[in-house]
Amino acid sequence: MAEMHIGDAIKGLIKKSNLKNGIRAVQIEEIWEQLMGKTIAKYTDKIQIIQRKLFIHTNIGPLKNELQYQKPQIIQRINEAFGEEIINEVVIQ
Repeated sequence: MAEMHIGDAIKGLIKKSNLKNGIRAVQIEEIWEQLMGKTIAKYTDKIQIIQRKLFIHTNIGPLKNELQYQKPQIIQRINEAFGEEIINEVVIQ
């Protein structure tokens, strides 16, 4: 049996499981205010990633409208923040 560092084992587990999207969503929530600003972060209820789609949940109508126009910038900011293409589509709900 080959020796493996615990960090490498955890990274391998995350890559092979469905946990990766959940972890990425939590990481995005942590930097969401930096990426989008305090006002948008304050009124965003939930962030999920499902099959490279970022789902943003909010109950504020004008914010939904504003986020619709910012979809390309959201994709760009998130992918730049992580240094890889994590998402390729944004869905506002």
